[in-house]
Amino acid sequence: MSQTDSFIEEVTEEVRRDRLFAMIKKWGWVAVAAVLLIVGSAAYNEYRKATIKSEAEAFGDALLAGIDADDAGATLATVPTANPQQAAIAGHLAAADALSGDKSDAGLAGLDKVIATDGAPEVYVALAKFKRALALPPETPVEERRAAFEALATPGAPFQPLAEEQLALIAAETGNTDEAITILRGLLESAKITAGLQRRASELIVALGGDLAETQ
Repeated sequence: MSQTDSFIEEVTEEVRRDRLFAMIKKWGWVAVAAVLLIVGSAAYNEYRKATIKSEAEAFGDALLAGIDADDAGATLATVPTANPQQAAIAGHLAAADALSGDKSDAGLAGLDKVIATDGAPEVYVALAKFKRALALPPETPVEERRAAFEALATPGAPFQPLAEEQLALIAAETGNTDEAITILRGLLESAKITAGLQRRASELIVALGGDLAETQ
């Protein structure tokens, strides 16, 4: 290689190096920002996971303490919650305690609170509505009870089969035997029916004088 070629090569390398340094000086902050963003995101995710875990553990401890309290219903109703899901869970437990203790008004009020909780998961709201319909006092007019279960028996609703079972019981209670059997046969044909519900529906059809062979 001649001295001229060597000199040209050195100059070219210097030019490349100068350009690289100039580029780093101009755009290096982008790379630094990208690294900081990645590190910051990872740190935030870890912090978020730790926070969620801590909140869940604190909520669980509060629920256990509430269940063991002398007045569990009142204690559970005041458990601190971090999100609508926790509020719905605490509300369900508080209402269940009230209803099991023959405090119907407090239980119904607790379920109403769950139903009115903004952002609560749909299944928790639907469950609260179903439990509320079941907990209605005996003196509640039949039409009101039927309307409550009809609203829960719409196709695709989380508790549709159970609501239909209650509608069949109401029909049988009011002397509409044929209607009750029709509802029960429809239940037996449903893909959503559980083994327990299938057994109850079959037994009720027989008790009402229906023929199970017609549902085969």
